[in-house]
Amino acid sequence: MTVQPATQQHILLIDDEPGILTEVSLLLTLSGMPQVATLSDSRQVIPYLSEHPVSVVILDWVMPHVTGGELLQKLTADFPQLPVMVMTAMGDVETAVKCMRQGAFDFLTKPVDPNRLVASVQKALQVSDLGQQNKILKDYLLADRLGDPDAFSGIITNSKKMRCIFQYIEAISSSRQPVLITGETGVGKELIARAVHRVSGVPGPFVSLNAAGLDDFMFSDTLFGHKKGAFTGADSKRDGLISAAAGGTLFLDEIGDLSLASQIKLLRLLQEREYYRIGSDLMLKSDARFIAASNMDFKALRAAGKFRNDLYFRLCTHEFRVPPLRERLEDVGPLVEFFVRSFALQQGKPVPAVSPGLIAALEQCSFSGNVRELHNLVHDAVTRNDSGIIDVCDFVGLKPVPARSSKSGADGEENPSFSAVFRKFPTILQIEELLIGEAMKRTNGNQTAAAELLGVARPTLSKRLSRERL
Repeated sequence: MTVQPATQQHILLIDDEPGILTEVSLLLTLSGMPQVATLSDSRQVIPYLSEHPVSVVILDWVMPHVTGGELLQKLTADFPQLPVMVMTAMGDVETAVKCMRQGAFDFLTKPVDPNRLVASVQKALQVSDLGQQNKILKDYLLADRLGDPDAFSGIITNSKKMRCIFQYIEAISSSRQPVLITGETGVGKELIARAVHRVSGVPGPFVSLNAAGLDDFMFSDTLFGHKKGAFTGADSKRDGLISAAAGGTLFLDEIGDLSLASQIKLLRLLQEREYYRIGSDLMLKSDARFIAASNMDFKALRAAGKFRNDLYFRLCTHEFRVPPLRERLEDVGPLVEFFVRSFALQQGKPVPAVSPGLIAALEQCSFSGNVRELHNLVHDAVTRNDSGIIDVCDFVGLKPVPARSSKSGADGEENPSFSAVFRKFPTILQIEELLIGEAMKRTNGNQTAAAELLGVARPTLSKRLSRERL
């Protein structure tokens, strides 16, 4: 099941003059606005709203039967989330102030300036859309459920933090505003972006563009395309990725690396939904949804003048951070099990067992490369393993987090506290497996030396090792 928009955007226009209704509704329709309904009798407004979902109301101030002022008061009381715009020939300041105090979204004087009307309606639709998304998000979080769990099946997790992200993604599925995903390298931002695309239900493809290392020309050519003969070597037309993403999703990865010149072009595309191929004066339209991702700190980038504030605020309508692996240690075990099985099957090997001590050891690692680093470590371990059991000794370069307490031992060295060494409380079996694995690693597999390190008899160690292999 795909989560669909709760309502289609719908504008209601109310005026007792038929000519005004025709003129304004035609203007909005030609400007690409959603469905516009009109009413000439203000008494019909409340019954209409009770039967039809409406995103924005535009009403005349002076009308017979129910005046604009009376209607505004009723609407703001009964429909507090509904943006209401007022049009009137009375352009005095007193009327404007009265309207705004009663909760009007905007006040427009007749004859209405077309550009201002369109801009104000667009803003009101965005506000209405965000209000709807917030309500859906609240409902999802309170229900603690997923409408389309299959959309997230490619993301291995038991984390409550990740589940909250999934719920947020479903809540914004009907929005076509940009999505900004932040998080450290290797946390799986592209997997999350693909989930956003699947949940949105858009019919077009998911198209990805990594902006890292692209200068302004390469970015423009890759994104917008070029006309044949636009420059030396342009022997044929190139459509560009924005064209390929028609009706779908365009994912812009490493957006923080964009040059300022490229940022200006992207900003115009987001604002106007228009672009030009290099060398062409033919304006093209885009209906793709935009998802951007970065591992950079946008606050620092903006403060340093390396990222435009206006572009950031265009991108961050729906923004969330994917937590690093060290903040969701409950995912380490499932990820290791998944990677071990996947790599063994790829290599045509029997799927090895995973030692309980291995998970305990991995949970103490910082994983600066996050899931990608764990992925590579497990791949190497499975490739080299021939014992049928994946253990600590199979992981080359595994470095637990160095954590020390402030107290010093008798030998002058600092002794780590238990809570500092173990982020997640281990079981006795995990401790035992961890100690045996480390002892065997330090003695290069010599059981006699390992038993001496552990303070047990060699036969005891042999029995423990045999039990692990079962």
